This record gives sequence, C-alpha cells and structure tokens, in this order.
Amino acid sequence: MENFSIIVSFELTLDPFSIPPGAKYPIFIFGIFIYMFGAFCNLTLLLLIILTQSLHKPIYVILFSLPLNDFVGITSMLPKVLSDIVTETNNTYYPLCVLQGFLLHMYGGGVLFILAAMAFDRYIAICMPLRYNALMTPKFVMGIVAFVWGLDFFLIVLLFSLQGRNYRCRSNILNVFCDNPSLVKLTCGNTIVNNIYGLFTTAIMQIISVSIQVFSYVKILITCLVTSRSDAKSKAINTCIAQLVIFIMYEVAGSFTILSHRFSNVNTNLQKIIGMLIFVVPPLLNPIVYGLNSHELRNNLLKIIRRKITKM
Repeated sequence: MENFSIIVSFELTLDPFSIPPGAKYPIFIFGIFIYMFGAFCNLTLLLLIILTQSLHKPIYVILFSLPLNDFVGITSMLPKVLSDIVTETNNTYYPLCVLQGFLLHMYGGGVLFILAAMAFDRYIAICMPLRYNALMTPKFVMGIVAFVWGLDFFLIVLLFSLQGRNYRCRSNILNVFCDNPSLVKLTCGNTIVNNIYGLFTTAIMQIISVSIQVFSYVKILITCLVTSRSDAKSKAINTCIAQLVIFIMYEVAGSFTILSHRFSNVNTNLQKIIGMLIFVVPPLLNPIVYGLNSHELRNNLLKIIRRKITKM
C-alpha cells in the first residue's frame, strides 16, 4: 500500500507561465489594461442601470446580474495572475485558493443561468408582447433573479463542500489560478465522488441553460418567420445573434478547459490560456454586445456623458 504524507501547511504553489525574459512587464501592462477596461465597462453598466429610473424594467433587472457576474469573474482571476507574473512569487494560501475557486465557479454557473434567464425574457417579449407586462411582473422577475443566483450558489457550495472528504497530501496547484479540479488533485484519497459530482453539476447547468435557450430561440425564430414586420425581425435576429455568439465562445472555451483536466497530454500553457479566456473574454465583450446593442442603454449613457460635458 502506498503511503502519503498529510499536508497541514496552508501555503500552496501555483504553476506559473513559461514567460521569456523581458516579457513579463509588457504582459503585465497589457493585462492591467485589459482588466481596467473590463472592470470599467461592467461597473459603468451596473451604475447606469442603478441610477437610471427608465431602465428599471424586467430585462434590465435580469441584465444587471450579467455585468455583476462578469466583474466578479474577471476580478477573482486576472489581478492575482498578473501579480504573480510581475512578482514571480506564484504562491497562495489554501483558504484564499478555495475562495478564488468558489468565486470562479460561481461566475461560470452564473453565465449559463443568466443567459438562460435573458433568453426566456426575450422569448416572452417577442413571442407574447401583449402579455409581457402581465407575465413579467416585478415579483416574478425578482423570483427569476433569486432562482438564478440561489441555484448557482447551492450547486457550487455542494461541490466545494466535498473538498473536506479527503486529506491534502500535495501543495502544488497545476494551474495559474485555483479551481475545483486543481484543488481535487491536491488530495490523495478516493476522489470518485468529487469527479462524478463535478461532472454532474456541469451537466445539470448545461442542460438547464441550453434547454431554455434552445426553446426560447427556436420560438423567437419561428415568430420572426411568420411576422410581417421587418423591424421586429431585425430586432429579434440581432438579439439572438449577439447572445448566441457569446454563449458559443463561452461553451468552446469551457468545454476545452473541463476536458483538458481529464487528459494528461494537453499542453499546459494552452490549457492555462484557454482557461483564462473564460474569465476574460465574456467580461470584455458582454458590456459591448448588450450595452451598445441596446438603444435605451446607449441613449441613456450618451445623455449622461453630454450632461457631464455641459457642466465642465
């Protein structure tokens, strides 16, 4: 029987990128720019929805969760990775690692559930416009938002609670950031339950999100085909394409990351970069796709900018 040493130290070592000499500062500066741009766009969208009374509508109440979720995702991952690159420390502590992994998994599930909620809202708005106000009441919309965050929180808490089943006998995280698969690899006990529940959680999230979105968009496209209003067709198609592009990009990067943990012959740097894209690309694109694509959001933002310029 193989003997393992139980690790009681909270200090962990992350697996760094292989960065050529002299490249760390340009990468750091570029990464800081990316983070500041993403954080600024998402916080601007959040404040715009909060402060603009005319945007207190069902679609924007649901949309509010998206930049909030994106800000949590990019903030939980990118600053730590950039700090490790420039300082060349690559160390963290177990409680902080668990917290980072928890927030990143909450972000991942949040993307799926929020996009599903937004697709359902667009289905009601486009396919049943006369019943929209009667169906999408403030109480019902808040129920949708609470369900989205509540289900996400429940599934991820249960996933991370399984970490306590086994003892830790390793201290090296095989990634540039912490996530559940990397934390599971620190243990030396039987991790079959962890792996099965991890795949089960991923499958449940995917089934719920994809089912709602496929149903909603199929109904929307059918409505587009039978309606004679060209403006309605254009609006519905733009809504579908924008959301589907974001969803497909997230799915491709997410699927690669999940599968790469199951195979040992995947290039480690490629695995790290693709894994990071999940937490960087959507927070950068979502405010642009959903913010600028909405006439109300765009017009209200321009009004605020003009007002600020006038006061100067």
